[in-house]
Amino acid sequence: MTEFAVERVEIDTLVVGGGQAGVAMSEHLGNLGVPHLVVERDRIAEAWRTSRWDSLVANGPAWHDRFPGMEFDDVEADAFAPKERVAAYFEAYARKIGAPIRTGVEVRKVERNEGRPGFTVATSQGVIEAHRVVVATGPFQHPVIPPIAADDDRLMQIHSSEYRNPRQLPEGAVLVVGAGSSGVQIAEELQRSGKRVYLSVGPHDRPPRAYRGRDFCWWLGVLGEWDAEVMQPGTEHVTIAVSGADGGKTIDFRELAHQGMTLVGRTQAFADGVVTFEADLADNLARGDESYLAMLDAADDYATRNGLDLPEEPEARRIPPDPVCVTHPIRELDLAGSGVTAVVWATGFTVDYGWLDVDAFDEDGKPQHQRGVSSEPGVYFVGLPWLSRRGSSFIWGVWHDAKHIADHIATQRKYLAYHEAAQRQATNTPWESSVNDASAERVN
Repeated sequence: MTEFAVERVEIDTLVVGGGQAGVAMSEHLGNLGVPHLVVERDRIAEAWRTSRWDSLVANGPAWHDRFPGMEFDDVEADAFAPKERVAAYFEAYARKIGAPIRTGVEVRKVERNEGRPGFTVATSQGVIEAHRVVVATGPFQHPVIPPIAADDDRLMQIHSSEYRNPRQLPEGAVLVVGAGSSGVQIAEELQRSGKRVYLSVGPHDRPPRAYRGRDFCWWLGVLGEWDAEVMQPGTEHVTIAVSGADGGKTIDFRELAHQGMTLVGRTQAFADGVVTFEADLADNLARGDESYLAMLDAADDYATRNGLDLPEEPEARRIPPDPVCVTHPIRELDLAGSGVTAVVWATGFTVDYGWLDVDAFDEDGKPQHQRGVSSEPGVYFVGLPWLSRRGSSFIWGVWHDAKHIADHIATQRKYLAYHEAAQRQATNTPWESSVNDASAERVN
């Protein structure tokens, strides 16, 4: 690794990633007096700037999607901050806490040292020796386009992370694959621009954006759902359809269809210019309805039990009639015949830990950890969905997860400080030992 040895830095804790997770880690480590360095290959919160479409806003209201230590000073509490404003928020927060962040530094390899503590970290700017490494690179590292994608040069195919606005796409209709938050917002924007849109809808939950005057983020909080520690079995591949666009609104796929969008089931295959879909559209919509109505029931029960004076909203339970594309679903679509010239794959992301050469992963390459404390001593993960609870995927959840990890690091430092003090005492003369007894650090 000498090829990277432009300089050599030694630090107690290295945080890899300067997004929301890295900034949160820096705050808590700093509060506990832990010497640390945050490295970021691009700019602070870069993903919010360049891996999102132009009109994206946060999916939670400003009062909720923030760190406890600072509010948005130019976004109303119940409004949804634009992506550039979110990035600026984290930049300002990093300045506020004096976070030691070095941008333009790419981590290329992390290896555990042999016969001595810590890790050797090769970066684009030199070598860093660190006792601990916190992986704060997040879950959105590499866009996933499934292998079923069409092998057709005449068809423009992009991932949602590459999509910016409707002008980017050629003339003609669009197939959007994936109906989570990203897919449905992109599909609706394309439809508003005048394009004919086909939306491939898989299993999903669709919470109400707001109900009885309270945002769904508030309802999940008072109902204890943010603190759920285990994902319900069978929900691993279920997306959440929620949007803060246009001031925030509940996603209703049937209503989108009545406005002209064509819904289809999960995308099955492409062959000879024809795309086929699963016969699961009605079932997927019914599952979404079930999750939606269940949350309304839970909210009503909570309001009654606690005597909350919140306006009733009976219209919220109205489910629009099935449109033709649901009652007579399309199973095959001739792309050229239907005028489809582009496909947007809103099919999620995967992580890449190829640079992390440590024993912290299971046989499938997934991090092995308990609330972010990995199976490899000295390695930590923060910023991953369900790291400790359902709320881990939200900005405020990242902040609380980072606090737990920083506390763990501080405790480990106390044990090591005791060890070092005890060793010094054992090698001192009797006179030196009596002097140092009073000053040896105590482990609480």
